[in-house]
Amino acid sequence: MGGALLEGLIARGLDPRRVRVQDPAPPADVAALLAGHGLAAEPRIDALSEPPGVIIAAVKPQVMDAVFPPAAKLAGPGTLVVSIAAGRTLASFEAHLGKGAAVVRAMPNTPAAIGRGITVCVANARVTPAQRQLCEALMAAVGEVAWVENEAMMDAVTAVSGSGPAYVFLLAEALEKAAGAAGLDADLAKRLARATVSGSGELLAQSGIDAAVLRQNVTSPGGTTAAALSVLMADGGLEDLLRKAVLAGEGRSRELAK
Repeated sequence: MGGALLEGLIARGLDPRRVRVQDPAPPADVAALLAGHGLAAEPRIDALSEPPGVIIAAVKPQVMDAVFPPAAKLAGPGTLVVSIAAGRTLASFEAHLGKGAAVVRAMPNTPAAIGRGITVCVANARVTPAQRQLCEALMAAVGEVAWVENEAMMDAVTAVSGSGPAYVFLLAEALEKAAGAAGLDADLAKRLARATVSGSGELLAQSGIDAAVLRQNVTSPGGTTAAALSVLMADGGLEDLLRKAVLAGEGRSRELAK
């Protein structure tokens, strides 16, 4: 995710010379991205000529407490810290940074890799309006940006948009298997499933029409779509399953944030 964000920012005109990257073992694709822009990951950044304007914490949450403190020491009174570590609360960063730190917790999702993500942010009380605008500009490099004022809502955000791409991929996977069960060969089943899911998502994104209206537009009374939807929309069907799935994800997010 950090690599996708960096790539999006550079594509929008960020001068790579203004960036320092701390990573003791960057993945091969990230190392190649950095090298392509004349950058190299540093195992540890111990000093800068002046405090950075922004620190972006883009590491796995389970190693945050081990790797973040050295970076935290670089922060100055005007530094904005943006975390894209799932489940790590504002308070957990404030504990490293001390009183007065400006911190934004952000939850992007994997379509950020192609610039089509959505990121939801929540700021602590120290974030100024200018820093809020700066954070929005940074995260807009990989897609849409939205804000919540109550950090507790980030658990629901995580379950909906953070985990949501997996639900869509499962839909494509299940549709492909169902196509095979209906007698289509494997290659055509995969092609139909992928194109249908991706194309429908693009139609939803570009049309601005409510999902319910688009569904109704496809459905002729008494037709094949209506027959299929009678199964998916029955009690205990897709809507109920998704509600249970999102609530399960939300609950797990709360557990991990403790």
